Amino acid sequence: MSKVIVIGGGPAGMMAAITASDNNEVILIEKNNKLGRKLYITGKGRCNVTNGKNIGEFFDYIPTNPSFLYSSLYTFTNEDTMKFFERNGVKLKIERGDRVFPESDKSSDIIRALESELRSKGVKIILDSKIKNFEAKDNKIKSVILESGEKIYGDHFVLCTGGVSYPQTGSSGEGLEIVEDLGHKIVELKPSLVPMEIEESWVKELQGLSLKNVEISLKNKSNKTVFKDLGEMVFTHFGISGPLVLSASSAVKKQGPYKVTINLKPGLTEEELDKRIQKDFKLYANKDFKNSLNDLFPSKLIPVIIKLSGIDENQKVNIITREQRKTLVYLTQNLTLSVKGLRPVAEAIVTSGGVSTKEIDPSTMKSKIIENLSFAGEVIDVDAYTGGYNVQIALSTGYIAGSKLGD
Repeated sequence: MSKVIVIGGGPAGMMAAITASDNNEVILIEKNNKLGRKLYITGKGRCNVTNGKNIGEFFDYIPTNPSFLYSSLYTFTNEDTMKFFERNGVKLKIERGDRVFPESDKSSDIIRALESELRSKGVKIILDSKIKNFEAKDNKIKSVILESGEKIYGDHFVLCTGGVSYPQTGSSGEGLEIVEDLGHKIVELKPSLVPMEIEESWVKELQGLSLKNVEISLKNKSNKTVFKDLGEMVFTHFGISGPLVLSASSAVKKQGPYKVTINLKPGLTEEELDKRIQKDFKLYANKDFKNSLNDLFPSKLIPVIIKLSGIDENQKVNIITREQRKTLVYLTQNLTLSVKGLRPVAEAIVTSGGVSTKEIDPSTMKSKIIENLSFAGEVIDVDAYTGGYNVQIALSTGYIAGSKLGD
């Protein structure tokens, strides 16, 4: 029986330890005083554990190295994830966008199920233990050295230490630094699933305004649409955030300029929206323009729309011209913002970048450089949009890493 050392107690590490324990003695090392610190805050504490879409559709929501994940996602699918948690006593539910949550809305239930499986499999868990380095010779690791100076010897090592997002949960990137010293290439670390800073000063006037069922498009400097989706967003003091914006940020790969276009009425064609506005104008024919828009926009948005439209707020609705109305229609479906940049990586939900996928066998998650090293989760250069995809990637790569040690 081999001795397997799993480093990192997030979803990838816990799943790797669970699957490796079927045929091996397993030790799971975690730097925090409890497992699943980052998992605890996912989905605003509700834990969006996977997505209910057909597994073949997942790859459309993975902008970074999706083909690398074919083997892991098809080996341990979202259906397998749901069966795993339901088998461990966690009832699940599917919400908007096929997001899967525990019925209780408590991420602690997800973590508890993983911990229960670890205990039942006899995995030894070492908490409050940060790794300092690997002891390696001839492209093979002998032991992991803890900051305390203790050495833990093993036959195979699985690195699941995550990226650098949400450092308060323990994701500080030391695992990446260690394997880089062993010869692995680390793709530049960038924020992914992170709010955007916006150039236009008027966004500050909208701080706190949340919009549902809007469509946003992200265009690069060549005016090519690199992201487009429907959902929710929110304005902040620095720009924009919310599920739609976080997913769109994954498509920001190079320096700008990038433009975000918001369609406030995506359910209507241009012609249908024009008719809708004409109907409102007829109803409020004797009112000032500023008092005719309450049925069309949230009150906080109206002053900004008026300013951008160039229409005098005190102009009577019955004398607004066809051209002015057309301007309003266009603005409603093309509210355009200039992206100043992304918020810092410490504010990102996940990290883009990590160990190069070219140096990892996608069918086993084993290193192509170090004989007895595997990887799983966010430490690898893969990331996806919001919606449960990133947790599923962590669980799937963890499953592969733990179950394919002998391959």
